[in-house]
Amino acid sequence: MSVVPHSIHDMREFFVAGGRKLSYLDTGGPGTPLLALHGHYNEASTFAPLAEALAPRFRVIALDQRGHGESDRARRYGRDDYVADVAALHGHLGFGPVAVLGHSLGGVNAYQYAARRPDRVRALIVEDIGAVVDSDWSFTLRLPRRAPSRQELVTALGPTAPYVECSFRRTAGGWGFSFDIEHTVASQKALNGDHWQDWTAVACPTLLIRGTRSDELTAAHAGEMISRRAGQARLVELSAGHVVHHDAPARFAAAVEDFLTDD
Repeated sequence: MSVVPHSIHDMREFFVAGGRKLSYLDTGGPGTPLLALHGHYNEASTFAPLAEALAPRFRVIALDQRGHGESDRARRYGRDDYVADVAALHGHLGFGPVAVLGHSLGGVNAYQYAARRPDRVRALIVEDIGAVVDSDWSFTLRLPRRAPSRQELVTALGPTAPYVECSFRRTAGGWGFSFDIEHTVASQKALNGDHWQDWTAVACPTLLIRGTRSDELTAAHAGEMISRRAGQARLVELSAGHVVHHDAPARFAAAVEDFLTDD
C-alpha cells in the first residue's frame, strides 16, 4: 500500500511557465490524477482535506494559480492566461487525459480548459460557478491590507476568515494574504462575462456541484447549465454556501469520488 503524506503541504513543487514560477501541491502516489484549481482569495492548500479524503485512490495535484499562493504575480489575469497555466501544469506533469476540478475562478478555468483541449480532459468537476459570471469586487477592495497580528486579521475579517485563512501570510509588516488586492480585482474583472460557448463545448462527463446557500450560482442557472448539456452533465446540490468544499467537506469529497468512480 502506498504511503499517504502527512499533509499536502509536504508536497510543494515548482515549475516555470512563460518566464514565471508557478507552484503546486502534489499528494503523490500511484492514484488516478485529479488536477484541482482554487478560487479567488484561496490557493492550492484549500484542497488539502479533499486530497486526504480521496487518497490513495486519487492523487490530487492542486495549482497555486497565477497571482496566488507561492506562484508569481503576473501582468495579465485574462481567460487565456489562466487556461494556458493549466495547460502548462498538465504538460509539466506529463500525464495523458486527466480529470480536472475547479472552484469558482478555478471552475471557469477548468471548463474552459476542457472545452479548448478536449483531448486532455476526461472528466470535469465544476464547483459553484456559472456559465455567466457577474462578480462584484467591492468585497475585495474592503479586505484589510495588513494587520499587526494573525488574530487581528481574523477579527477584521469576521465570518469570512475561515474561508481565506489558507492564504494568510506573515511578513515583516504584519499579517496579510498570499494574493494582492489589485491583482485580484483585475482577475475578477477579467472573469466576468458570458462563457456559455465554452460550457456547451465541453464534451467530457461533467459534475456541477452547487451550494444551496450559494450567493454565486442560482438554482435556476445551474439547472440551465445542465439542460444545455443534457446527458453529459449532472448536478449535485449540497447544503453549503459558495465554498462547498469548505462547508461540506465529507459530502463534497463523496460526490467527487462517486462521480470519478462512475466515469
